[in-house]
Amino acid sequence: MFHLRKSHTADSPSAIDIWCRAVDDSHDFLSPADRQSIEQEVRSFLPQVPLDLAVDVASGQTAAFMFLHDGHLEALFVHPQFKGRGAGGLLVRHALAVHPMLTVDVNEQNMQARRFYGHQGFQPVGRSDVDGQGRRYPIIHMRYMG
Repeated sequence: MFHLRKSHTADSPSAIDIWCRAVDDSHDFLSPADRQSIEQEVRSFLPQVPLDLAVDVASGQTAAFMFLHDGHLEALFVHPQFKGRGAGGLLVRHALAVHPMLTVDVNEQNMQARRFYGHQGFQPVGRSDVDGQGRRYPIIHMRYMG
């Protein structure tokens, strides 16, 4: 079981650790150089933005985080230890309560994420050949359709 709470500055190391572990678990398509470059961007960016956290009630450990901005799910990462236990779904339901027309972008090669969002009610509405930083990782644009 998880509860939601807003992040504090002290949560940044935990969120970065979750990002690193989740990316290593699901983004095997990234080149090592791109993986390192993206991590540096994340390390400078995550501490600056408000996150929603899913915290495991039993252990108090942060299981997942989400960054929501203007109706777009900018980031949702689940620690591999907690994958499949409901933390990600809880965050998505929270985001949908705030933004019923929620959108998300997913790496085309990340089949885990594509299946997860499809199961949550998202459908593809577009595609880009490159990611937001111009890297050659195609993106699937998805919107919540219920």
